[in-house]
Amino acid sequence: MDSTVTNTPQTNSKLNVKRDPVKTVILASMMGTAIEFFDFYAYGTASAAYFPKIFFPQMTPLLATLLSLLTFGVAFVARPVGSFLFGHYGDRLGRKKTLVVSLLVMGVATVAIGFIPSYQVIGVWGALLLCLCRFVQGIGLGGEWSGAVLVATENAPANKRALYGAFPEVGAPIGFFLCNGLFFALERVLTPTQMMTFGWRIPFWASAVLVVIGLYVRRRLQETPLFKLAQERDNTTASPLREVFRSNWREILKGTFIMGATYALFFTLTTWSLSYATTALGFTSSEFLLLLMGAIIEFAVLIMLTSVLADRVGRKKSFINCISSTSWLFLGIPIFSYRTT
Repeated sequence: MDSTVTNTPQTNSKLNVKRDPVKTVILASMMGTAIEFFDFYAYGTASAAYFPKIFFPQMTPLLATLLSLLTFGVAFVARPVGSFLFGHYGDRLGRKKTLVVSLLVMGVATVAIGFIPSYQVIGVWGALLLCLCRFVQGIGLGGEWSGAVLVATENAPANKRALYGAFPEVGAPIGFFLCNGLFFALERVLTPTQMMTFGWRIPFWASAVLVVIGLYVRRRLQETPLFKLAQERDNTTASPLREVFRSNWREILKGTFIMGATYALFFTLTTWSLSYATTALGFTSSEFLLLLMGAIIEFAVLIMLTSVLADRVGRKKSFINCISSTSWLFLGIPIFSYRTT
């Protein structure tokens, strides 16, 4: 949400504002989001496959899985908090600063998860620390998602705003693919005992390297031209959050419920299905991770196709379609029928 400049396409086309090179915008917005979602999905995969036995071994398998996935859900409470918090300061201090901070917040929380001792070492404190780190992850991702899209679209030509806005969106499947690819490789190399002992921690530790790379890229990014223009015109506000709720609360509610339904379906597939497939359907974890990686390639392709469509026919028409939903459905039918017949 941007309360600093109105009529973005018109303003962008009439005034000669200096933008970052297209490659810089693509790399900074897409890479940062890929890193954030790598961190986010690492937790999702671990919570479905490893956390029930590591942090809830005293529970029955079903209850342990439910509690583990419940810690995964903590981030969804925190994500709106992060969106509002970073959105507020992004409209006051600038997009670049908030993007750098959100990446740091996410990175620190993710690496910390890799060092949390198991239940055998510190008891229930392990689960509590998981929830705390997961909450911080949600705040970081909430700030990252909205900020990265703003950086991309505010640097975009008026006729390519959806396409530019797709670059950070594509970061999500890239992060997902890299994360599940790493878990897949680790499960091929390490024994199940090694994975339970230390293997699951490696993706969380690896996040530190990705965050350093992401910070280097984002420090080269300059402030968006529209925010610079708003500052020059003294068109910023001291209370962006209050202003946006006052004038756009209906749009906020609509967008929240629309995206809520979308994410419920998406994370049912990417997280819960891993737990279900490995416990009830007889898949090994590496088998189902490979299937998910194939599905996520389709996800990335559809993001780019629908963004091009949105620039041509409009956002609403391209948004209200069932092509991608139908493809996910038909992908899931043979997967589950294969193991149940």
